[in-house]
Amino acid sequence: MKTEVSTAANFVTRLLRGTGLLSDEQLQQFRFSLEEALGDHYQHHWFPNAPYRGSGYRCIRINHKMDPLIGKAACTIGFTKEQLFSLLPSELTMWVDPYEVSYRIGEDGSICVLYESAPPSDTNQADSCKDELRIGRSSPSKSFSMMTCSS
Repeated sequence: MKTEVSTAANFVTRLLRGTGLLSDEQLQQFRFSLEEALGDHYQHHWFPNAPYRGSGYRCIRINHKMDPLIGKAACTIGFTKEQLFSLLPSELTMWVDPYEVSYRIGEDGSICVLYESAPPSDTNQADSCKDELRIGRSSPSKSFSMMTCSS
């Protein structure tokens, strides 16, 4: 879980770094606080043998309001949720799952993978809600083959 949480916190921190409005010290404190908040939040919702179980709980979402975990980390550097919201994309979804961290900016944006590792061979490979979004999208940015079966 440590690698996935660190990857997610580093990504959000890089978005903030790009604004040029925060000092290195503020960015470091934000990243540390976000890693701690995510680790605590996911502690009892992390299932390496069933990586997509609890995926919705681990989804970080900014959708016209700030995700509470990111907002909590913002408070540690003296920023309000509103100030932070003005610096980050207004539509951001990040999935932090065992063996994969991915994100999407915008409702119709492509899903990009930040981190991926191979799960053990006995891991349940059930579809995730993120995979359903990938398959059901109308965007031409990714192509998927769909196979139908009839009986």
